[in-house]
Amino acid sequence: MIPFNKPPMTGNELKYIEQAMQSQKLCGDGKFGVRCQTWFENRLNTERVLLTPSCTHALELAAILIDIQPGDEVIMPSYTFVSTANPFVLRGAKIIFVDIRQDTMNINEKLIEQAISCKTKAIVPVHYAGVACEMDTIIAIANKYNLFVIEDAAQAVNSFYKGRPLGTFGDLAAYSFHETKNYSSGGEGGLLIINNRRFVERAEIIREKGTNRSLFFRGMVDKYSWVDIGSSYLPSEIQSAYLWAQLESYEEINNRRLMLWERYNNSLKILQDKGLIELPKIPTHCKHNAHMFYIKCNTLKVRQKLISYLKDNAILAVFHYIPLHSSIAGKIYAEFRGYDNYTTNESDKLVRLPLFFNMTIEEQDTVIKNILDFKNW
Repeated sequence: MIPFNKPPMTGNELKYIEQAMQSQKLCGDGKFGVRCQTWFENRLNTERVLLTPSCTHALELAAILIDIQPGDEVIMPSYTFVSTANPFVLRGAKIIFVDIRQDTMNINEKLIEQAISCKTKAIVPVHYAGVACEMDTIIAIANKYNLFVIEDAAQAVNSFYKGRPLGTFGDLAAYSFHETKNYSSGGEGGLLIINNRRFVERAEIIREKGTNRSLFFRGMVDKYSWVDIGSSYLPSEIQSAYLWAQLESYEEINNRRLMLWERYNNSLKILQDKGLIELPKIPTHCKHNAHMFYIKCNTLKVRQKLISYLKDNAILAVFHYIPLHSSIAGKIYAEFRGYDNYTTNESDKLVRLPLFFNMTIEEQDTVIKNILDFKNW
């Protein structure tokens, strides 16, 4: 069976994990944790980054930092993972969904302004498949209405919008290092990116269980104590050690994934030319990271037949999100504002193909051949 995903491994993961274990500091912010955070701060040229146990935890931290209160509204697309919504729901917010664009599957920036009310607190754009939302428009709307922007950049590590890294536009942003992402920290992991300096000190406190422990270790206070609300948002040093091995091969991972992405795109273009599928659309001002390769079938029925056909031929391809507004919890904690012209329809047609760093050319050729041989378009 050709799997949908294999966690990326570059060769030094076990060596660095062993070094972390021998350091006798496993609780987080050790040598590897500090090294990873410094690497991202330098690369992103941002105020501060903080590693977290997951991207979900990073978004939870962000929700606390912008002081989400019961009754606040947060605007986001319905076509996203539940972790985009949950951190704000946990603080009492109501989620306001708006429709997506047909081309990129990202939030339709032209529909955001009409979804704003006096209760709106933040906009959460999700960079689907590592392709940027229209951040110039979104930031302009946020500035006009004095709203926070929190980028869900879980899929967008090493993607760019007009030459600038995704995750550096909003007040706050979150990356994911889950095993399905381009870069992993050993299964789970995340990063909070702080672009607004007003949040730096409090983010460190909340992350350290509500204590000023970070200030203490930097010699800025003579003792540390409980000073604010907080939780345990530190990843283990073992997670950071695994991630460091990935960061050492940052461009190698990116380049190979882009090569595989282009091979899919070039090989399957013949089906698009025949009107049988749609291939991903990348705006010219966006530079993506080959996080995923998907195709869109013409109907849900065709999609299901294709997934079954590939499975019968030992290939695991999958559909993606069930739109959140159609879920049980989505109907309780959220509202779809405006019309669902594309969210449900486009999600029903989308199929994600196997794509991972350690994928062989032979494996990919097998996937391509089976798709081209499929007769039930």
